[in-house]
Amino acid sequence: MKIHHFIKKSHLSVPVEKAFYWHEQPGAIQRLTPPWEKIRVIKRTGGIQEGGKATFKVKTGPLWIEWKARHIAYEKNKMFRDIQRKGPFLFWEHTHNFEPDGQHACYLEDHIRFRLPLSPISDALALNSVKERLNQMFTYRHTVTQNDLSLLSGESKNLNIVMTGVSGVLGDSLVPFLTTQGHSVTRMVRRSPRLPDESYWNPDQLRIDNRPFNNANAVIHLAGEYIGEGRWTKQKKKRIIDSRVKGTSLIAQTLCNMESPPETLICASAIGYYGNRGDEIITEDAGPGNDFISDVCQQWEEAAEAAVARGIRVVFLRIGVVLTPRGGALERLLPAFKMGFGMTFGQGDQVVSWISADDFMGVINHALRCKELSGPVNVTAPHPVHHRDLTKILARSLKRPALIHLPDWVIKRAFGQMGNEVLLSGNCAIPQKLLSSGYQFHHPKLDAALTHLLGLHSFDNEAAKLFKTQKSV
Repeated sequence: MKIHHFIKKSHLSVPVEKAFYWHEQPGAIQRLTPPWEKIRVIKRTGGIQEGGKATFKVKTGPLWIEWKARHIAYEKNKMFRDIQRKGPFLFWEHTHNFEPDGQHACYLEDHIRFRLPLSPISDALALNSVKERLNQMFTYRHTVTQNDLSLLSGESKNLNIVMTGVSGVLGDSLVPFLTTQGHSVTRMVRRSPRLPDESYWNPDQLRIDNRPFNNANAVIHLAGEYIGEGRWTKQKKKRIIDSRVKGTSLIAQTLCNMESPPETLICASAIGYYGNRGDEIITEDAGPGNDFISDVCQQWEEAAEAAVARGIRVVFLRIGVVLTPRGGALERLLPAFKMGFGMTFGQGDQVVSWISADDFMGVINHALRCKELSGPVNVTAPHPVHHRDLTKILARSLKRPALIHLPDWVIKRAFGQMGNEVLLSGNCAIPQKLLSSGYQFHHPKLDAALTHLLGLHSFDNEAAKLFKTQKSV
């Protein structure tokens, strides 16, 4: 019977102890899960030490398959190994090796041994697909590991962070990013807390458990109703405003009532603050627009002014279009584009000020660490694109046509004011404060961001060399 090997090795510019430490932190599994893969962590007991267990749900084709893993070997700063106890493979063993390269660098090697069920028939039918998928996954994993480790600073202290909006797409991804950076995160939830790291709040009822704030160094406030779905009825508009203003006011007032409040409040806002500005270059000094979203953002930011007056460092994240296949605009575009029905909205001349999900998290880390950063900050990549160019780049990346143009009147008829302000409007928001304060983007250009986020790395001859097949003894 044949056994297949996959070996991926990368050089990391950090000491081996730091690389191993990162893998030991809670949230590492989530950070290493590619966003295009449908994988859910169902249960986990223990860490990466021998005896640790994890249960996942993995989507393969139309089916969700249970995968149970168990850690069977561990040598601190050298290796750890896990095996599949139940899952789609006949056999799966994954060894994570760490090798020092002097005092300030190391090598990370992932070595996987696997067998497919129903071999040799499955080898003929599915092996190439498995190889391509593994190459995509581990190219992503090693890139994320390198990027996240580059943000770890031995001089910066680990923080106690209170966070809202944890059930949203961005918040759900941000928590494991922060915990692998060594921070402790208390998640504010609107149901009865079920876990030790959860606390209750309900902005509609002006109720909040203020105990987590007593030991907090920073608060990250992301909560707010999603605006980019369905028509904006009067009730929807009220929910959009109230979910932002009430929540922000409650957080700000809670901090103001404290004798020693957290040093930093990072509060979500949006580049919709500026309104529809065409190709005009927009920095953080620009004034507000005059549409509904602009008014929402103004009220949103004004709700935190009490914290500013209290002397707390408040950072208003004026967030652009965050790209991730897990949710938001990109998730909604992908099905049509993959089927060859990619489309341009209107004339396509509206500017899309976008940012990758990885850089969104990097900006949060930068805002936590950079004490000089305060006030409004444009959370966008330095190279915005017109919508028509986004359509072309996404279609080219997926190797699909995108020939459909959806007229303005169809969008306005179908979605009303939401379609006009979200789909047909835009502005060219430049991250001046981020650039001047030293933030280095992982993905300044759209094509590279999509390749990373969608796992579109080509399976070339170099990738093929990562695999070998041997007869088992």
